[in-house]
Amino acid sequence: MNSVCVPASPIRVLLADDHQTVLWGLEQLIQSAAPRMTVVGQVSSRSALFEMLRQITADLVLLDLDLGDSCALDFIPEVIDQSLARVLILTGSTDPVSHQQAVVSGARGVVSKLEPAAVLLTAIDRVSAGEIWLDRSSLSRVFDVVSKGAKPDLHTQRFESLTPKERQIVASVISEKGARNKVIADKLNMSEHTLRNRLTTIYSKLEVDGRMTLYHYATSHFHRLQPMTSVPNLRGT
Repeated sequence: MNSVCVPASPIRVLLADDHQTVLWGLEQLIQSAAPRMTVVGQVSSRSALFEMLRQITADLVLLDLDLGDSCALDFIPEVIDQSLARVLILTGSTDPVSHQQAVVSGARGVVSKLEPAAVLLTAIDRVSAGEIWLDRSSLSRVFDVVSKGAKPDLHTQRFESLTPKERQIVASVISEKGARNKVIADKLNMSEHTLRNRLTTIYSKLEVDGRMTLYHYATSHFHRLQPMTSVPNLRGT
């Protein structure tokens, strides 16, 4: 009779996502894989994540790329520095540049929220065992960046500093030129207040002083944003 290999202790997973329904679903999924793995905590913000890491021991942090008003790309190295946990990104974004940046920053893999549940559980197993979890094309791009060590130009650096949601907002500014903030906010399924806050962050990252300047800068330099004008809202990314 074949026996199932059960680890001596479960993989301790810390969940980081700013959507409560996603957190609930992830906890149910991971707990269903007991005794191989277990959830040791849930957080919805960057500050809560680091507070939790000081309180508990996690083997793996399952991290959303866009955590509230914070971009995980900005603090993946800090997570690794402050804990022994490996970082696995779970995201609704299909942007390969963000996936590449996450791994170069220290994440051990990226899983799409569109993947079946079994794929996520397998990725948790593999990453906790020390492997890298990426699709073949993404892995090839990461190796290419590391091997070449080439620095992107200034505009590319600015583009890559934007989170998936921020790129979607810029794309909407392009497609809805002249529209009021309320119109753009409604199309993005967010409040005007949230849109204004995100635009302020975008202006700072791109070093522009308003929507009109943002429009001209983006249309001049960010050609990759053009196809995004028809992309639906990326909830939970």
